[in-house]
Amino acid sequence: MNKFRIEDTSVGELNEIFGTNEEHLALLESHFGSEMVLRGDELYIFGDPTIRDKVSAVVESLRQLYKKGQTIASNDITYLLKAGVNTETATDTGKKLKEVVNARTEITKTQKGKSIYAKTINQREYFAKIQRNDLVFGIGPAGCGKTYLAVVIGVMMLKKGEVERIVITRPVVEAGESLGFLPGDLKEKVDPYLRPLYDAFHDVLGVDMTEKMTSRGQIEIAPLAYMRGRTLENAYVVLDEAQNTTKEQMKMFLTRLGEKSKMIVTGDVTQIDLPKRITSGLVHVWSVLKNVAGIEFVEFNTVDVVRHPLVQKIIERYTSVDTAELHE
Repeated sequence: MNKFRIEDTSVGELNEIFGTNEEHLALLESHFGSEMVLRGDELYIFGDPTIRDKVSAVVESLRQLYKKGQTIASNDITYLLKAGVNTETATDTGKKLKEVVNARTEITKTQKGKSIYAKTINQREYFAKIQRNDLVFGIGPAGCGKTYLAVVIGVMMLKKGEVERIVITRPVVEAGESLGFLPGDLKEKVDPYLRPLYDAFHDVLGVDMTEKMTSRGQIEIAPLAYMRGRTLENAYVVLDEAQNTTKEQMKMFLTRLGEKSKMIVTGDVTQIDLPKRITSGLVHVWSVLKNVAGIEFVEFNTVDVVRHPLVQKIIERYTSVDTAELHE
């Protein structure tokens, strides 16, 4: 049995670090394969004595996040464990976890005053590259924050007066039903495809402010087909679900970039809904533009998934199964 003391801490801080009913402590136990017991400000570790310093490094990182004013959730624990603990020595673990903690960068606040952070190292890189470049591609699995952060950063820039409007678009790819047979006018037909984008704005701005800014033309959310023939100036433009564009659609969209504008392209190349004979524009554009100055690509992976911890496990399991089937 090993133990260490968590110095200069309060009951409230301990509750935040280890979670309600010590649910975060259970995640630590599961990851390290050892029973742990918290008694006051001392953590007892039963089992492998070599993990003590690594566990201590994780707890210290959680303390630093708490001191930054952040609410600690179970997915924060999962990310720390995935990103920082698979190192050879406790010293290496401490260095990696320090990098993870430092990656936590506040981007803006919600309409309720809650801080929105870049939570992972790749998310911080994404934020930095969007600030420095006019065209950035964010590619990765569901739940890694690529679309949500793109919207949040756009709102931040709009508030600062760096752009005059935000334009968000998606390709409308039919999934089993033809749009022509769905009820309603065109807006009613395509709104379900665009709903997740509205949800991101509602989170940051609130429903009323989103509607006001939309009516004033400061926010536009539209299908990709609406972009043809336009030049987008003084705008922050996001193409979401870009894996479902064709090569021709991707070229059309990228050539809409006007003066004093930024474009962000997001997508997941493992979730392509196009017919198999059609090449995804997102897959194709990587080989075309990957070495062009002023254009940046950010690759997210399952470690960056910041939804429920099970989402990360689900994505990893599907990826392993798909890879195995591919080689059969």
